[in-house]
Amino acid sequence: MRRAADAAGQEGKRSLGFWMCTALVVGNIIGVGIFAMPATLAPYGLNAFSGWLVTVIGCAFLAISFAGLARAFPADDGPSAYTERAFGKGAAFIVMWCYWVSIWVANAAIAIAVVGYLTIFFPGLIHTAGLPGLIALALIWMFVGINLLGARTAGWVQVLTTMLKLVPQAGVIVLGLWLLFAHPAIYAAHVPPNPASWREISSVSSLALFAMLGIECAMVPASRVRDPERTIPRATLAGTLTTAAIYIAISAVPMFVIPQAELAVSNSPYAELFARVLGGHYGEAVAAFVVVSGLGVLNGWTLLAGEVVQCMSRHGGFPEVFVHENKRGAPARALLLSGVVASVMLLTNFTDSISKVFSLLIVIATGATLPLYFASTLGLIVLRRRGELPARAHRPQCLQAAALAAVIYCAWVSIGIGAEPLLWTIALGGAGVPLYLWWLHAQRRAAPAVGGEAS
Repeated sequence: MRRAADAAGQEGKRSLGFWMCTALVVGNIIGVGIFAMPATLAPYGLNAFSGWLVTVIGCAFLAISFAGLARAFPADDGPSAYTERAFGKGAAFIVMWCYWVSIWVANAAIAIAVVGYLTIFFPGLIHTAGLPGLIALALIWMFVGINLLGARTAGWVQVLTTMLKLVPQAGVIVLGLWLLFAHPAIYAAHVPPNPASWREISSVSSLALFAMLGIECAMVPASRVRDPERTIPRATLAGTLTTAAIYIAISAVPMFVIPQAELAVSNSPYAELFARVLGGHYGEAVAAFVVVSGLGVLNGWTLLAGEVVQCMSRHGGFPEVFVHENKRGAPARALLLSGVVASVMLLTNFTDSISKVFSLLIVIATGATLPLYFASTLGLIVLRRRGELPARAHRPQCLQAAALAAVIYCAWVSIGIGAEPLLWTIALGGAGVPLYLWWLHAQRRAAPAVGGEAS
């Protein structure tokens, strides 16, 4: 009876179905990053599309690998559990530490991108030294405050912003199709002159992957998913491919309509696109939707940052003090810590233009996410070779081939990261090693004391 009651209780917690999980993947991937991406990718010309193609193929292999892991281990608690199975508890901690780093670095980048679109309404921002950085800082702490009010409040904010975020993207696609049929010559007027370059394609792959971060989001809340063996794989693949199609469609329009030199220095490329074609007020309307989208993503990733810290504290490796929740059920100390480190990252790097700071931060965030992608895909290969992949795994040979292709893609992206972001990634990721060693030392010291009391 008790087992039946526990099973029923667990099933009651599994409230996420296919459509909710797909929306989670699409919603967490689609943020403000794509709206700032045309300016970031403009210097690479048509190589940007080749880089996008590589990114989409690589993300598809990652999604297949994640789907395979979810199907093989439906009861596991996402990437942390997969990594622990393959490489041990220490590796799982470092992977999740790096993932946490990627979240708060991404939050700093998102706040910067939102400020870039706010300049449409407040042009004086870019003429006052330090003001964009202070506003970005205020945005980070505004959403720390919202999340301190509890998951329910943060959830309502997320629902509202998610409903609005797809409006400007649909508008870009419609505008692009209208231009294609009504004024096709416009697409030939500003073709970027860049020759084909594998080096540029590799760099674009690193930048474009930032816009696709979140493909793992259906795995993270695995314990809350109904029929995870089927739901997570389907939602992961559907969400990844849907988002990729939207991204490629909306990336092409500004690349051909706005001259390359102007696009590269634009703080709000999609607003400028609509203003150029339809008039200034349309640009302002798009900017408003983009700001709302950015705020929603900032809210969602702030929530996730707190949850990751709390998870690491609960499972070992992080001080237990961060498990603490306030009276509203929010991991208050974990949220405050994430806000502090995101603020430090923002202020440390905000010494250049909005677009340049955004470019640096998104590559650092991408680099810090790669350990999770490497660990999950390599872990799948290791578990398969050990014979520890359950019989329920669908087509294990094909799954291993997809995982190997995903590993190669991650290595390709790593090459394109560049020296400065790579050093930042190594330093920030390596900062978790002493913390984990300290935790191990504390556990070993506590063990004899516990044994003595028991005797």
